[in-house]
Amino acid sequence: MANVSLRNIKKVYPFNGDDAKKAKKAKKGEEQEEKKVNLQITDKGVVAVQEFNLEIADKEFIVLVGPSGCGKTTTLRMIAGLEEITEGELYIGDRLVNEVAPKDRDIAMVFQNYALYPHMTVYDNMAFGLKLRHTPKPEIDKAVKQAAEILDITQYLGRKPKALSGGQRQRVAIGRAIVRNPKVMLMDEPLSNLDAKLRNQMRAEIIKLRSRIDTTFIYVTHDQTEAMTLGDRIVIMKDGFIQQIGTPQEVFNHPYNLFVAGFIGSPQMNFFDAELIKQNGKYAVKLADLVVELADEKQAALEANNVAEQSITLGVRPEHISLDDNGVAAEVDVAEMMGSSVHLHVTSMGRDVVMVVSTMNMTGAEVSALTTGANIKYAFGGNICHVFSKETGVNLEA
Repeated sequence: MANVSLRNIKKVYPFNGDDAKKAKKAKKGEEQEEKKVNLQITDKGVVAVQEFNLEIADKEFIVLVGPSGCGKTTTLRMIAGLEEITEGELYIGDRLVNEVAPKDRDIAMVFQNYALYPHMTVYDNMAFGLKLRHTPKPEIDKAVKQAAEILDITQYLGRKPKALSGGQRQRVAIGRAIVRNPKVMLMDEPLSNLDAKLRNQMRAEIIKLRSRIDTTFIYVTHDQTEAMTLGDRIVIMKDGFIQQIGTPQEVFNHPYNLFVAGFIGSPQMNFFDAELIKQNGKYAVKLADLVVELADEKQAALEANNVAEQSITLGVRPEHISLDDNGVAAEVDVAEMMGSSVHLHVTSMGRDVVMVVSTMNMTGAEVSALTTGANIKYAFGGNICHVFSKETGVNLEA
């Protein structure tokens, strides 16, 4: 198949005439331009993607994830050839493809809205691309039936799309892509139109599919659950820039900055105003009256970076907070029973804090006591808290 290399990729959308005039006025201070997004605006236009560098290995599954408007779909469309690259180089395999037409890039793309032909059967939809290439009929028949078997849609080959459910239509769209045996499979939020149950099923289907076909996957989503479960590596984007690249476990355990820390994980990470101090030669964090010495791994990273004592933003994930009589005081606002755990929304130190407390080792009376208005105390370990610079938002261990 193929590796994919993106080197210093940049995408600028030029202004139209009116936009250019507004930009000039704003630059001169005559008019304050309304800022709807945080994308950089230059004399040439709006910069949607910049300084994008990524090496994707052959058969790797890469997920581009981030909020709406971060540039992930634009990046995917540049790989597909549906958007021109303003600056930089794009290689598929060893071939520079900046000026290569989409049909000649040996890629296949699965869209969010299926894009099936309503007047064609499932079989004809899947075979259409091969027919355009003048592939011999026996080869088309073999490829379509093999893909249908992999995706468990053989029984639907004679039906038209209107007779299929959303999940079945998305399988057909994926089947149409894999019959071409592309070097690179591009998927643009393919599950976003499905309900929660179908999304879970299709996620599992894509994981199975990945093990059955030898191709490189580049997958775009705004759903961090999809990113964490599907990707070999995740590329987290914001405002056209890459924030962090890593395995799901790396970005979860070692977020590079506050944005990544808050974006990855559900419920979202809690952030506190705290102090990074040293006591007995060891780093510790101080939150109210609670002092927690950091784990050895964190000690080594902070020592290596020669980090001084300072005010910090402390990050702790909800599932890493536990009830502790010697901890920080809080008042319960909402208690959501989730079976084996209870999600507590509490007020502590003047801010909202979310905790996920396991009920496995609690008595019924202890669980029942966690109601609105209850006064509790909480703490956390020194191995799971994250310390971020107040000035830059960057993880001080990075």
